[in-house]
Amino acid sequence: MAAQETVDHKYVYDFAEGNKDLKDLLGGKGANLAEMTNLGLPVPPGFTITTEACKAYLATGQEPDGLAGQIEAHLESLERGMGRKLGDPDDPLLVSVRSGAKFSMPGMMETVLNVGLNDRSVVGLSAQAGGNDRFAWDSYRRLIQMFGKTVCEVPGEEFEHAIDDAKRAKGTDNDLDLDANDLRGLVDAFKKIFAKHTGREFPQEPREQLDLAIRAVFDSWNAERAVVYRRQERIPADLGTAVNVVAMVFGNLGPDSGTGVAFTRDPASGAQGIYGDYLANAQGEDVVAGIRNTVPLQELERIDKKSYDELLDYMARLEGHYKDLCDIEFTIERGKLWMLQTRVGKRTAAAAFVIAGQLVDEGLIDLNEALHRVNGAQLAQLMFPRFKLDHDFEPVAKGIGASPGAAVGKVVFTSARAVELAGEGEPVILVRRETNPDDLNGMIAAKGILTSRGGKTSHAAVVARGMGKTCVSGADELEVNIPAKKFTVAGQTVNEGDVVSIDGTTGKVYLGEVPVMPSEVVQYFEGTLDPEQTDDALVRAVHRIMMHADTTRRLRVRTNADTGPDAARARRFGAEGIGLCRTEHMFLGDRRELVERLILAGTDAEREDALAALLPLQREDFIAIFQEMDGLPVTVRLIDPPLHEFLPPLEQLAVNVAVAQERGEDVAKEEALLAAVRRMHEENPMLGLRGVRLGLVIPGLFAMQVRAIAEAAVTVVRDGGTACPEIMVPLVGAVQELETVRAEAEKIIAEVVGNSGVEVLIGTMIEVPRAALTAGQIAEAAQFFSFGTNDLTQMGWGFSRDDVEGAFFWRYLELGIFGISPFESIDREGVGRLVRIAAEEGRAARPELKLGVCGEHGGDPDSVHFFHEVGLDYVSCSPFRVPVARLEAGRASVTTTGSDSR
Repeated sequence: MAAQETVDHKYVYDFAEGNKDLKDLLGGKGANLAEMTNLGLPVPPGFTITTEACKAYLATGQEPDGLAGQIEAHLESLERGMGRKLGDPDDPLLVSVRSGAKFSMPGMMETVLNVGLNDRSVVGLSAQAGGNDRFAWDSYRRLIQMFGKTVCEVPGEEFEHAIDDAKRAKGTDNDLDLDANDLRGLVDAFKKIFAKHTGREFPQEPREQLDLAIRAVFDSWNAERAVVYRRQERIPADLGTAVNVVAMVFGNLGPDSGTGVAFTRDPASGAQGIYGDYLANAQGEDVVAGIRNTVPLQELERIDKKSYDELLDYMARLEGHYKDLCDIEFTIERGKLWMLQTRVGKRTAAAAFVIAGQLVDEGLIDLNEALHRVNGAQLAQLMFPRFKLDHDFEPVAKGIGASPGAAVGKVVFTSARAVELAGEGEPVILVRRETNPDDLNGMIAAKGILTSRGGKTSHAAVVARGMGKTCVSGADELEVNIPAKKFTVAGQTVNEGDVVSIDGTTGKVYLGEVPVMPSEVVQYFEGTLDPEQTDDALVRAVHRIMMHADTTRRLRVRTNADTGPDAARARRFGAEGIGLCRTEHMFLGDRRELVERLILAGTDAEREDALAALLPLQREDFIAIFQEMDGLPVTVRLIDPPLHEFLPPLEQLAVNVAVAQERGEDVAKEEALLAAVRRMHEENPMLGLRGVRLGLVIPGLFAMQVRAIAEAAVTVVRDGGTACPEIMVPLVGAVQELETVRAEAEKIIAEVVGNSGVEVLIGTMIEVPRAALTAGQIAEAAQFFSFGTNDLTQMGWGFSRDDVEGAFFWRYLELGIFGISPFESIDREGVGRLVRIAAEEGRAARPELKLGVCGEHGGDPDSVHFFHEVGLDYVSCSPFRVPVARLEAGRASVTTTGSDSR
């Protein structure tokens, strides 16, 4: 938005002007502060600068016209309401400047507290606090520290070193033991650090502090850690952040003051109760940063019962109002409770399912909304294994189970090392005293996070829960020494590279590798855990929501399976058929020699002998699969990859032959094989002789496979079962290819099936862009389409999947060219458009055309929603992903029908 177009635009809103539905404009924090204000809760007054102002600033590098005047007007209104002026030397108003994007991004963007303090107003603040010099100087050092680090990029560790020096000089390791004189000296030290790194004195003009802090929050939207977090959480990059300017209330005024974070339910398990952390004589950043260990929220009842009772009342009101788990930040200023923030709280995957079920039981939401509030990524997390503790595994430490799961890996102490080792394929556990936003890359790379400080609301805990990472926080028995790359616990030293195991449910820490076992959710899907007979709240909740997803969804869910055992497991997981059975997998192992005979065949008779030997083996494979899928459709893809994949590599074979010749050995067979491999060698075999082309070039190959499928189906039916085979011809680019194969196949099927009652469908994979663009023609010869989105993505983008992901995808993600790999989630605008065109034109030519997808996108949650929108009949995915696809297919129906979703 150009600056000259925005002069009359409203960029600033008082809290009383907004509401929770204005998150796009006011960000989550601002919208919820407005909502609490309207509910009559005690919210410090303030105003919100909109996301539109941020976007205009980021686009031009300058504040949009009119913004400065609107800030001035709202600041004057705030000053009148508070009876104080910003930076007044006698009775100063101080404000906090906080970020607030539409979606919660904990710790990823900037916050500056105590804006308005300077060398003169610090004296007035002390008088305002009844002569509390310590409080005033503590607040001033916090401002210089936060302002220096966030606004002026002064290295944060320099301030920390100065604090450590002050504590050493005092002979203490507790911040609270520093008195007013100590803190006054710390302010002087901080000013010198600020001047050294910025080349200027710390700004004394309060309005300059405010303006620079606002700009810093805007700029933090594009900070590296914010960009990485958005990419991880799939948050759009063009939303911008709002800025909230709020009158300061102080939790660091003494023992009758404090700050805390509360959850209306346990964000780790979903259990109802009182959960959270409280820290006396502290400001809010002390809690979420995890730099001091908190006390459980229940302790507040003993410390300040009046505030505790008020807080419980507000928590109940907020949960009833938002109809969801609420995450609340509060401050108590000399016995007065202030509500600083609320939001729908981040929760673990287990808690998401449990809470959704609870809210249905309480009548706050319906089952459609419950289904909308969970997702396939969370379900996948719940299917990961947990520790098997049936041996003598004694924990060496116990912290707070901040984010569930069982994680085993090598200890690392820095984010950079975590990324490095994980990139080499090593599982790692990131160990820190406490994490901060700069650790995000390491947290993403690690299997789990272990900290010696902090609670359930610390940075490590909140971010880990959001990412589904196992986390144990506040394990204060650990003495973590980052420079020495070690920690000590229970008299033992653990060095970087040693293996530890952490349990994010119990908070226990084990030395060495603890074995894992299947999760209860997998046992439920396997059918070994009856949801009606268990007291496991999670299993009951998963069962209930899955049953609703199954009754709600339109998309059917099949599996990709090549063997009887794979098919059986997928069926237990809820698969409604096989969408992709890869016949090439049946040519490996002991059968490779038969394939070599086929390739080396010099005459028709030799080729026919090889095919005749393969026929019964293929038939037995199909019988096993049809039996496991009794009554359900099975789509069998005829052989797809080039035959050279079943042979030794050319270079290796040539060397072996040369060495054998040198030794004088008989190498006639090997020489014939080498000649065949050279004859078949292609520079780009994935775009060469494969799929339907192979079937048309090698007489009898597809005919053998079709006969094996038909004979297997007839055998199963004659034995009392039901077989529903679907023959899929791969890599078709022109209808004439399919017509040729179909004509031969129909003759064989008619001959084999006879009057057995077996019906065999013939269709094709749509994996070549030309097939998608000529789908209307191809549909005239096909009874079904199955979209092979792996190859469609490779050919659509011109990428070789085997080569490009490690070569340059990281750079594409970094530059924002990709929000996510197109092999992970379907590219809706490009590859997705090919799918849409083929679906529409195929159905126009043949209304009864069956449509499915069998690429890996069939198990990706976002892609499942797209396939629902396009009108496919089913998705197919690996057995383990079947429950995920079932859930997302249900959610897609709920989203489409417009339930009462948030």
